[in-house]
Amino acid sequence: MQPKKNIVHLPVYKPGKPMEEVKRELGLSEVIKLASNENPFGCSPKAKEAIIAHVDQASIYPDGGAVELTAAVAEYFKVQTNQVIFGAGSDEIILMLARAYFEPGDETIMATTTFPQYKHNAEIEGAICIEVPLKDGTHDLEAMLGAITERTKILWLCNPNNPTGTMNTDQEVSDFLKKVPAHVLVVLDEAYAEYNVSGLYPDSIGLVNQYKNVIILRTFSKIYGLASLRIGYGIAHADVIRSVNQVREPFNTTGFAQKAALAALKDEQFINDCREANAKGIVYLSAQFDRMKLSYYPAHGNFMMVDVQRPGGQVYDSLLRKGLIVRHDPGWKLPTMIRVTVGSQDQNEKFIGALEHALNEVAVEA
Repeated sequence: MQPKKNIVHLPVYKPGKPMEEVKRELGLSEVIKLASNENPFGCSPKAKEAIIAHVDQASIYPDGGAVELTAAVAEYFKVQTNQVIFGAGSDEIILMLARAYFEPGDETIMATTTFPQYKHNAEIEGAICIEVPLKDGTHDLEAMLGAITERTKILWLCNPNNPTGTMNTDQEVSDFLKKVPAHVLVVLDEAYAEYNVSGLYPDSIGLVNQYKNVIILRTFSKIYGLASLRIGYGIAHADVIRSVNQVREPFNTTGFAQKAALAALKDEQFINDCREANAKGIVYLSAQFDRMKLSYYPAHGNFMMVDVQRPGGQVYDSLLRKGLIVRHDPGWKLPTMIRVTVGSQDQNEKFIGALEHALNEVAVEA
C-alpha cells in the first residue's frame, strides 16, 4: 500500500508541547504555555454558558450550514450570507481552498517564513510552491507580484504574519491588489486581526467588496478563546464561497462550536478587554527586550518573535526546564529566534525572569 508520491516528504505538523506532558516529563508543578498564541484570558463567559446550554443536543448532528452563525457574521461585517463559509478552524478553509482550486502543476505563492499550512496543503494537491523571502520580517509584496505567472492560482498573505508578527498596512495591501491579475486568488489570512491597534490595518471587507479574487480568513481560536472547539470562517465573493462549499465536508463544524462562536461574537466587551490587555503586554515585553538588548519584530498580533542571539533551540529547552513553553521551529530557518505568546501580566513577568536565566545558561555562538 503506497501513499501519493507527493506527500511522502511532507513533515507532520508539530504543535507546542501540552502542559500536562511537560509537567510529567520534568516533574514540574506549574507550567505556563506561551507557545500556541492562545488567549490567556480564556473565552467569554457568555460562550461558556452557550456550551453548557448545548449539552442536551450532543446526540444530534449540528446545523450543516451553520445558518444562524452565518447570518450573525454576515450582519456583523455587513456582507451577504452567501459570502461566508465556516470550517474547523481557518486551517480547514485553507485545506478546502487547496482542494477546490489546485490541480497538479498549478503554482501558488507564499512568503518564507509564514504559516506552514499553505505550503502543506498546496503540495498535497500537487501544486508548485513559490516561496518569496520576507523583507525585514514582513511580506515583500513587490517581490510576490514579480513571482506571479499565468500558472499562479493562489497567493497567500498572512497578516499579521505568523510567526514574525509583522503587518502589511492598508495602503500597501490596497496598492498590491490593484496589480494582482484577476486569475489569482489572494488569501488574506487574518487570524490575529482583532488584536491590531495600529490604526493602519487593511479594510479587508472593503477589499472583498472591491475585488472578486480576494478571500479573508478569520478564526474564533485566538482572541475569542475557542481554540479547542475548532471554528473559523472565510468571507469572499459568492462565487468563491460556492466553489469552496463544493468540497466542504458535511457537518464540518460542531454544534458546540457554532453556539459558542455565536455568543462570543456578541460579547464585544470581552474582546475589547483582551485587546487592551494584549497591547499592554506587548509594551511590557518590548520594554524588557530593549532592556536586555534583544532585537525583535514589531508585534501586531498576540505574540512576539525575539532574537535571543544564541541557539533558539537551546533557549527553548532551557525555558522548558523552567516550566515555560515557547516556540522554536528549525523550519523557520531563523536559528536564533523564539516566538512567545503575549500572556497575562503575571505570565509575562515569569517568562522574562525565566528568559534572563536561560540567556545566562546558553552561550552566544561565536
